[in-house]
Amino acid sequence: MQQVNIHEAKTNLSKLIEKAVRGESFVIAKSGKPMVLVSAYTPPPDPAKRLGFLKGRLEVPADFDSMGALEIQALFEGHETAS
Repeated sequence: MQQVNIHEAKTNLSKLIEKAVRGESFVIAKSGKPMVLVSAYTPPPDPAKRLGFLKGRLEVPADFDSMGALEIQALFEGHETAS
C-alpha cells in the first residue's frame, strides 16, 4: 500500500483520489508516521429500496399472532407439551 506524506497528498490529491476510487487505497503519513488510511467510499444500501422487497412472495397465516400460544404458555407454566 502506498504511503504519502501530507505535503505530497496535498500536491497530488486529485490523482490520489482517482487511485482510491479505482481500489488502490493509500496512507497519509506525518513525519513518516501513518496517520490516515484513504480508500473509496461505498455508500450503504438505501433502506427505502429494501422496504417491501418480498411483497407478493410471502403469505402471513391468519393465525400468525396466536401461533405457538399453547406451547409458549406451557413453557412459562413449566408443563411439557406433546409435539
